[in-house]
Amino acid sequence: MKRARILLLALIITTMTVVTSCSDQGLVGPKQAASAPQAAALAPKPRADLVGGLLNGLLGTLLQCQALPAASVTQVIGSKGGVIKIGPHSFTVPAGALSTDVAITATIPPGKNARVVFFEPSGLQFAQPATLILSYRGCSLLGVILPKKIAIVDDNLGILGYLLSLDNILSDQVSGKVPHFTGYAVAW
Repeated sequence: MKRARILLLALIITTMTVVTSCSDQGLVGPKQAASAPQAAALAPKPRADLVGGLLNGLLGTLLQCQALPAASVTQVIGSKGGVIKIGPHSFTVPAGALSTDVAITATIPPGKNARVVFFEPSGLQFAQPATLILSYRGCSLLGVILPKKIAIVDDNLGILGYLLSLDNILSDQVSGKVPHFTGYAVAW
C-alpha cells in the first residue's frame, strides 16, 4: 500500500513537471539580443490554468464504481433523530438536529458509475450536522490507493464542493458531516 502511494506521488510529480515545462512559444529561430522589456515579454508565462486544471482533475474527481441498483427510501425523522439506510450507505440524524418531524427521502439514481445519493427535501437545514457514510466497495483501484472525500454534487454529478471527510479504508467507507440536503458522492 505504501509502495502504491509512492508510485502515485511519483506519477503526479512527473506529470506536473511535463505540464509546467510546456509553453505556447513553439519553435523559434536563432536567438537575438533583446532589450529587458522585450525579454520579459518573450519569457514563458506560467500555465496556472493547466496546472490548476490538472490538480483539480487529479484531486477532485468522482470515484468510478460499478453501478448500484436504483433505490429510494423515505423515512420520517424528528427531534429524537434516526438512521436511514439506503443500499450500502447510511445517514444518521442526531437527536436535536430537527425540531419537527420531516419525511426524508434518500435516492440512489439508476445507472450511475459513481457512489452517489441525493436527499430531499432539498435544502433541509440541521441544527446539528448529520453524518453521512458512503460505501466505495466495488469501486476502481483508486478507491484503495487515494484518500477519499465526500463531494457535494449537482443533478448532473458536477462537483460543487466537499464535506470535511474521514476515509476508513478498512471498511471501504468515507464519512462526513452534512449541514443541509443536496446530492453527495464519493470523490478522490
